[in-house]
Parts: sequence; structure tokens; C-alpha cells
Amino acid sequence: MELVHSGKVRDVYADGDDLILVASDRVSVYDVVLPTTVPDKGKILTQLSLWWFEQLGDIIPNHVVSAADVPDEWEGRAIRCRRLSMLPVEWIARGYLTGLGLKQYEKDGAVSGIALPDGLVEASKLPEPIFTPTTKAVEGHDEFITFDDVVAEIGADTAERLRDVTLAIYRRGAELARERGIVIADTKLEFGRAADGTLVLGDEVLTPDSSRFWPADDYAPGRAQHSLDKQFVRDWSSTLDWDRTPPGPEIPQDVVDATRARYIDVYERLTGRTWSS
Repeated sequence: MELVHSGKVRDVYADGDDLILVASDRVSVYDVVLPTTVPDKGKILTQLSLWWFEQLGDIIPNHVVSAADVPDEWEGRAIRCRRLSMLPVEWIARGYLTGLGLKQYEKDGAVSGIALPDGLVEASKLPEPIFTPTTKAVEGHDEFITFDDVVAEIGADTAERLRDVTLAIYRRGAELARERGIVIADTKLEFGRAADGTLVLGDEVLTPDSSRFWPADDYAPGRAQHSLDKQFVRDWSSTLDWDRTPPGPEIPQDVVDATRARYIDVYERLTGRTWSS
């Protein structure tokens, strides 16, 4: 096998016609990889993604070839995948207003060119989920773009198809999560094309690294929500005298433990399975 890419959290290896996607325990905030890992994080993300791929298979094909046919040292945290030509867009669906979406709304009254009602506040539920794509920056930060920008980048047919798929995945995920006591505020997806041109869902899906999860029984608009995802680490880092450039700060053990507990809580609530590392 050959290492072909090492990302902030995942490493990708070529193995014949397939790729092996390995999720590490690394933590990235504000595009900076922190020096402290969270035990089992990569396994939780992998196993939760596999569960979601099963729930979403009727909406769009995914990249999974096998979760079992991987090297022993990566058991539980690796997936054998189809090779895809990834599209240069971050496909984001929002059902609630928070994060950078809230900041753009407060500035422009809109997100990604979509005008929203007046008077929305932190964590407001939107009248309906919206598609708010961003660039996929190799360096620096992703930036909001409009649907017309996506059309210009990849063509109208593909843009319309994947906008609809992104919103369908979000709606399916939000409905299933709500039944299990979790609000999914927003999520980020990635798509690519297989060798035959088929559009395919790749990377991870509806995990605490790619989505915002809130406990439904504690949800109340107008304030920050109790985070069951990576936002917890971002919030901790924002209390520090750190300029969000490398090197990142060490994560204290209590924050590591609380982060791991949140990821396990989400996994167990959504899948109905007891986590076992």
C-alpha cells in the first residue's frame, strides 16, 4: 500500500484499484491539528459513518467497498473505498442558524445568497432546511459561495442533483436523529464521481466532526446549545490566548474525556448500540 494523502484527521492509502480511508484520533479546530488525540475518535467516526451509509443507501450510492477487508492494525477505523474524483465543493445543509451561518445572516440577512426571515437568533430553526455550499480550500478557510457559483464550477445538472441529495440526506438524518433525542443543526457532505461517472457520497457522513448535534430535550433558541460534537473543543480553544495558527494548544485531559464521552453518547443514541472499543 502507498500513502497518497494525509489530511488533518484522515489518511488515505492506495491498495490496488481501491483506497483505504483511515480515520485517526487527531483533532482539528480552525484548520489546525492539535497535538493531543482523543482515544477512539477515529473508530467512532468510522463506525457511525458506516451506520449512516446503511440508512442513506436508497438516496445515493456511497464509496464503501468493505469495512472488514482492511489491514488488521486499522480494524474498526478504516474503510476500503472506491476511488472517486472528488468535487471541489463542500455540500452543507442547515436546518438551524448557528456558527458561520449565523454570522453571515447577522451581516447580510442571508446565507449563501438565500434570504432568511428577519428576527432570527442563535439556534433559530429555519423555515425549511437550506443548501449553503462553501469552497473546499486547500489552504486557509472555506468560504461561502452561492448555488450559482456551484453551477458555474460543475454544471447545472450536477449542481441541482447534489443540492437535492444534500437536502434529502439532511432531512433523513435529522428525522432519524430527532426520534433518538438529537437535533442535527447542520451537516457537511462530500461527493465525487466514480470511474463510470456515477455520483457517489464519500468521506464521512453525519458525524460529530462534520455536523452539529444538540440534545433535543435541552434545545432552546436564543443561546448557545449544549454541544455533542467537535464544537465543544472549538469552544474550549476560544477561551485561550491562542491566535488559531499552528502549533495548536495541548488539550487538557478533562476536555479530552468530555469530548470522547460526547462522541460515544452520539454514537450510542443514534445507532442504539453500546460502544465497545
